[in-house]
Amino acid sequence: MDGLTWATFSHSGYSDCGHWDGTFPDPRVKGWFLLDNYLPTLAFTITYLLIVWMGPKCMRNRKAFSCQRILVVYNLALSLLSLYMFHQLVTAVWQGGYNFFCQDTHSAGEADDKIIHVLWWYYFSKVIEFMDTFFFILRKNNHQITFLHVYHHATMLNIWWFVMNWVPCGHSYFGATFNSFIHVLMYSYYGLSAIPAIRPYLWWKKYITQGQLIQFVMTMIQTACAVVWTCGFPMGWLYFQISYMITLIILFMNFYVKTYKRRGITWEKDFGHGAMSSHNGHMNGAASSEELKHRKPRAD
Repeated sequence: MDGLTWATFSHSGYSDCGHWDGTFPDPRVKGWFLLDNYLPTLAFTITYLLIVWMGPKCMRNRKAFSCQRILVVYNLALSLLSLYMFHQLVTAVWQGGYNFFCQDTHSAGEADDKIIHVLWWYYFSKVIEFMDTFFFILRKNNHQITFLHVYHHATMLNIWWFVMNWVPCGHSYFGATFNSFIHVLMYSYYGLSAIPAIRPYLWWKKYITQGQLIQFVMTMIQTACAVVWTCGFPMGWLYFQISYMITLIILFMNFYVKTYKRRGITWEKDFGHGAMSSHNGHMNGAASSEELKHRKPRAD
């Protein structure tokens, strides 16, 4: 390799040992839909925030939409997509022999490629999940559109655009895998809760916020492991991930305390009698106007 070629290689984002160092966009996602240019992701986010701002104003003097049937299809479809992503990520991690404590982005061959493909779907699912908020607007459940809800939806899409361009596999897998599992439980609950006949038999509502808090803590711990036991995964991304997890833990804990402690609502009262109040601030199922009056704000 001549000097010019080696200089080009050594400054293209690879370390001397051939590991991607996160400096420039990963060539493995070059040309992928929505990833070559940040502007579409930014435009999606700005449009989302404008709808969050203008939507309730436009609906103020209009009758709320029920959306019951489409909610069943939407939520169950997202549940199936989450199940697919969870299964594919788990099998790829197993196939590639991924290390829980630290995993770089160029050591597992075909398993890395499989994870990159699945994580693109994870990134794209964050665009689809904007519909969570739009359904709240259409159904005039504006009290569900909390700061936490908007913050979480708007930031996740943008963060994952950067993840897909810089660190689309390796240590990035854990949070997406855990989150996909939580979304299987979450969206299956929302979809089924939109069917009145099934609603009384749904029992896992109370575990959703608990599961999300566990997810954030475990992701922060797993990320911190790579800071202690380094493997070439970019440190800047690890520090950012830890910081972001801290913000989510604080916001979700604040939601949890306000919803269940300060209001004096016990788990038994809230869930023991098939109550229809929204848990995790996330109720996309249909409910009566009386139930809506007592519905808790949405967290996610």
